[in-house]
Amino acid sequence: MPEGDTVWRTATRLHRAVAGQEITLWDVRFPEIATTDFRGATTTEVVSRGKHVLHRLDNGVTMHSHLRMEGQWRVEAPGDNGRWLRRADLRAAVGTHEWTALGLRLGVLELLPTSRESDVVGHLGPDVLGPDWDAVVAVSNLRSSPTTIGAALLDQRNLAGVGTLWASESLFMEKVHPWTAAADLEADVVERLVDRAHRLLDTARHHAVQSSTGVRRRGEESFVHARSGRPCRRCGTGIRVAMIGQAPQERTMFYCPSCQGGLGPTDDGRPQRPMGSSGGRATPYRRA
Repeated sequence: MPEGDTVWRTATRLHRAVAGQEITLWDVRFPEIATTDFRGATTTEVVSRGKHVLHRLDNGVTMHSHLRMEGQWRVEAPGDNGRWLRRADLRAAVGTHEWTALGLRLGVLELLPTSRESDVVGHLGPDVLGPDWDAVVAVSNLRSSPTTIGAALLDQRNLAGVGTLWASESLFMEKVHPWTAAADLEADVVERLVDRAHRLLDTARHHAVQSSTGVRRRGEESFVHARSGRPCRRCGTGIRVAMIGQAPQERTMFYCPSCQGGLGPTDDGRPQRPMGSSGGRATPYRRA
């Protein structure tokens, strides 16, 4: 699932392309809003809120979208509209005389009054990349969480924008065991963890290739994420991947059992096949 830095770049790109311009093409393909027509309206701004995109119009309406696992927004020249509009996975096309914003495979697409955006994003914690970022509140939310610190980092109600990539990398870099109860961690540990996550996302939003190592060559971008079965860059122990959180919200967590305090309770310790960069699609290796 795209994380906060990717969604921030998406919203920024859309804003630069269509903000302040009159809409000349409006084609939305979600059943509940398919009959709407906002041609003639003007985009005032496009912003991100955690992993959500809010496309605001001057008529008081906001188009709210969430990319989920495979969604994306593209910006293309109007001359290419024909081939894009024929795509079966197109969910929205919002165009001006200069550019067209194309939403593909979107997980969520809805329209609501701009004054009621809180209905869809009001439950989120401080946005790691937003003007409302408040590290003190984020730390308090995490320490009050009744779950593990790994699951708490992924809970958007605590802080918005962190996904499996940045949770795994932050926990590894701060040598924190993902399955530690959040409430058991000292305040300074959680403060360092939150600061680390913020710095990683803040740096990543300016680059198309996400990297925690500072290296953007393929296969060298991360310390633990998508590296199960490969040696830890710090100690050489094999990196592991296991599930964290409660179903149906459980997610994959990559970690080093040596650097981070042992195997997770959901990790059976069996050998795991080395993987590439498939991220959350990884599953532990099982021998027949």
